[in-house]
Amino acid sequence: MQSDLFREAWGNFATGVAVITSIQKNETIHGMTANGIASISLDPMLVMVSVGHSAQTHKLITKNMQYAINILSEEQIEIGKFFAKSNEKTPQNILSEFYMSKNNSPFLSNSLASMDCNVVRTHSEGDHTIFIGEVTEIVVNEGNPLMFYKGKWTNL
Repeated sequence: MQSDLFREAWGNFATGVAVITSIQKNETIHGMTANGIASISLDPMLVMVSVGHSAQTHKLITKNMQYAINILSEEQIEIGKFFAKSNEKTPQNILSEFYMSKNNSPFLSNSLASMDCNVVRTHSEGDHTIFIGEVTEIVVNEGNPLMFYKGKWTNL
């Protein structure tokens, strides 16, 4: 099976866009744009994020055993695009968009939703790990979602 065809097939699945955030050892905010997220359970409140083994985010979540999911609004396209790139220093204008949750996870101001998650299980398969997190804090805001479809950023 060809990986390009696999990628094309999944490109036909329209998804929302989130930034997964964590804290680096020097207390700076690290983020990764993702659409491999899902709700798992209501009781307890569990969510998952799928992260590639080579991603810096994988190392940070494995070390910290916590992460935040920030679901982006259509106005946050530039933030989504920035965190889709790897290894760039985060500029101050983007860092200023964040505040810390009660559990010290980076929440993105004005995202449609932010959830603080403590890792309760991991499952490594292929070149990714699924981090299942128990949600400890939630913030919800109004707005329209940022979406990704056929390799392009879009909205409703």
